[in-house]
Amino acid sequence: MGSLSIWHWLIVLVIVALLFGTKRLRNIGEDVGEAIKGFKKGMQDGDSQARLKADPPDEKPAASETKSEHSQ
Repeated sequence: MGSLSIWHWLIVLVIVALLFGTKRLRNIGEDVGEAIKGFKKGMQDGDSQARLKADPPDEKPAASETKSEHSQ
Protein backbone atom coordinates (compact mmCIF):
# COMPACT_ATOMS: atom_id res chain seq x y z
CA MET A 1 0.00 0.00 0.00
CA GLY A 2 2.89 2.36 -0.74
CA SER A 3 2.92 5.32 -3.05
CA LEU A 4 2.24 5.00 -6.75
CA SER A 5 5.20 4.35 -9.01
CA ILE A 6 5.94 6.17 -12.26
CA TRP A 7 4.27 3.38 -14.23
CA HIS A 8 1.01 3.85 -12.35
CA TRP A 9 1.05 7.58 -13.12
CA LEU A 10 1.76 6.94 -16.81
CA ILE A 11 -1.17 4.53 -17.06
CA VAL A 12 -3.46 7.06 -15.35
CA LEU A 13 -2.24 9.78 -17.73
CA VAL A 14 -2.95 7.59 -20.79
CA ILE A 15 -6.45 6.76 -19.53
CA VAL A 16 -7.24 10.42 -18.86
CA ALA A 17 -5.94 11.39 -22.32
CA LEU A 18 -8.13 8.72 -23.92
CA LEU A 19 -11.21 9.78 -21.97
CA PHE A 20 -10.95 13.54 -22.46
CA GLY A 21 -8.78 13.88 -25.54
CA THR A 22 -5.63 15.90 -25.83
CA LYS A 23 -7.36 18.99 -27.25
CA ARG A 24 -9.70 19.28 -24.29
CA LEU A 25 -6.84 18.75 -21.84
CA ARG A 26 -4.82 21.46 -23.57
CA ASN A 27 -7.78 23.86 -23.33
CA ILE A 28 -8.17 23.08 -19.65
CA GLY A 29 -4.47 23.74 -19.11
CA GLU A 30 -4.68 27.09 -20.90
CA ASP A 31 -7.73 28.09 -18.84
CA VAL A 32 -6.00 27.18 -15.59
CA GLY A 33 -2.90 29.14 -16.64
CA GLU A 34 -4.95 32.24 -17.46
CA ALA A 35 -6.80 31.95 -14.15
CA ILE A 36 -3.52 31.79 -12.24
CA LYS A 37 -2.16 34.82 -14.12
CA GLY A 38 -5.35 36.77 -13.35
CA PHE A 39 -5.14 35.79 -9.70
CA LYS A 40 -1.51 36.92 -9.43
CA LYS A 41 -2.33 40.23 -11.12
CA GLY A 42 -5.24 40.78 -8.75
CA MET A 43 -3.03 40.05 -5.76
CA GLN A 44 -0.42 42.56 -6.98
CA ASP A 45 -3.10 45.21 -7.59
CA GLY A 46 -4.54 44.57 -4.13
CA ASP A 47 -1.12 44.87 -2.52
CA SER A 48 -0.39 48.18 -4.24
CA GLN A 49 -3.77 49.59 -3.17
CA ALA A 50 -3.22 48.42 0.40
CA ARG A 51 0.20 50.10 0.46
CA LEU A 52 -1.30 53.37 -0.76
CA LYS A 53 -3.90 53.29 2.01
CA ALA A 54 -1.36 52.31 4.68
CA ASP A 55 1.28 54.87 3.67
CA PRO A 56 -0.43 58.11 2.65
CA PRO A 57 1.89 60.70 1.15
CA ASP A 58 3.41 63.17 3.61
CA GLU A 59 1.58 66.45 3.53
CA LYS A 60 3.47 69.65 4.18
CA PRO A 61 1.83 72.00 6.66
CA ALA A 62 0.34 75.14 5.26
CA ALA A 63 2.49 78.30 5.29
CA SER A 64 0.22 80.01 7.85
CA GLU A 65 0.70 77.15 10.31
CA THR A 66 4.50 77.29 10.18
CA LYS A 67 4.56 81.08 10.72
CA SER A 68 2.31 80.88 13.77
CA GLU A 69 4.42 78.11 15.30
CA HIS A 70 7.63 80.14 14.97
CA SER A 71 6.17 83.34 16.41
CA GLN A 72 5.32 81.69 19.76
